[in-house]
Amino acid sequence: MASQDWIQDAEMELGEKFTEQTGIKVDYQIVPSDQYESLLMTKINAGECTDIFGGQSSQFSIVTQFDVEKNAVDLSGESWAGNVDPAAAVELSAGGKLYGQPIQDVSACWAVAYNISMFDELGLKIPTNYAEFCDVCEKIKAAGIIPIYECVSDGWHHVCWTEAAVAATQADPSYPEKLNNNEATFEGNKELTTMFAQLKEMADKGYMGDNYMSNEYADAPASIASGEYAMVLYNQGLGAEVNAADPNFSEDNIGYFVNPLCDNQALNVNYCGPSRFIFSGSKNIDAAKKYLEFMASDESLAYMTENVGKFNQLPYSNAPSAYSKVVQDFYDRYPNKVAVFQASVKYYNPAWMDIGADMSAMFLGEMTPEEVLKDIDKLRGEQAAAASDPAWK
Repeated sequence: MASQDWIQDAEMELGEKFTEQTGIKVDYQIVPSDQYESLLMTKINAGECTDIFGGQSSQFSIVTQFDVEKNAVDLSGESWAGNVDPAAAVELSAGGKLYGQPIQDVSACWAVAYNISMFDELGLKIPTNYAEFCDVCEKIKAAGIIPIYECVSDGWHHVCWTEAAVAATQADPSYPEKLNNNEATFEGNKELTTMFAQLKEMADKGYMGDNYMSNEYADAPASIASGEYAMVLYNQGLGAEVNAADPNFSEDNIGYFVNPLCDNQALNVNYCGPSRFIFSGSKNIDAAKKYLEFMASDESLAYMTENVGKFNQLPYSNAPSAYSKVVQDFYDRYPNKVAVFQASVKYYNPAWMDIGADMSAMFLGEMTPEEVLKDIDKLRGEQAAAASDPAWK
């Protein structure tokens, strides 16, 4: 069982090959992203989860949310375990044991993807701060094009803009540690207040068009290919996806720059991502282990890299690299790398969908940026209490 966009068509194709080789049938249960987390926790708590369940990695949330030491199978002794990228493995480990297997490329980050030829035609340059970004949006809007494709209806995508929170870490490198020790709050932080206020301003100025509340994430590549929109917050596989939507649109016509909220110019890195876990209560643990071994093989990793546009470097030592020049230029442009809150701050990732709901209310004028930040503190406090975190006592 997994959330939308976690299991690619290429994996299902490999699943058919796996069945041919082993006789083991794989049933993929894909759940809408806004329903997945609550359904997963209901199934885990009832002891009725699927043999393999998808979950976001994070050295914090896999313990406080999934309780992997109780609900997942120790995978440390599997043949492929030593091939997992060490940084990714940390986010899937508890008590020195590996409990999960990465599904997706975690080298890619959420960045502003843009139509290069459109920028050239309008004489636009890559912005290096928020004011320049707004100027770019104004010029695109003046040309009769919607600057940004946003899709709030999925419940999670618009929260990815908050990865610009790395600006708060740059302002105070100890801030994530203070948050983890309950010595600081989200409410009152200058950079975070600015970030949410700028997001609200972007919506109010029409940079996201009229339909951003109802747009869907799955329609992003086609919307960019149509020329109706100029930019979208996406990972580094958008070029291939836009080309698949319209073969006349070159894959190399999509460029990337970092999310410039709060004048951020650091690359927001995150070794957390969708991962596979084997449910400890499964009656098919051996079969599930064989599937994970199959998916981590040289052949399967190569197939996934070749057939999924956004997979440039899967987090395994035996996976091939497929960075295009455009993508490599993007990474080279931003040598400063800072870990996102999803990876560095406890109880942030489990609150993701709730933060999304608050941001939706903010866009509609029902909450202020300050109220969103205050609620994040409340949500994290609830998670900490459930985990009996001594820092919150």
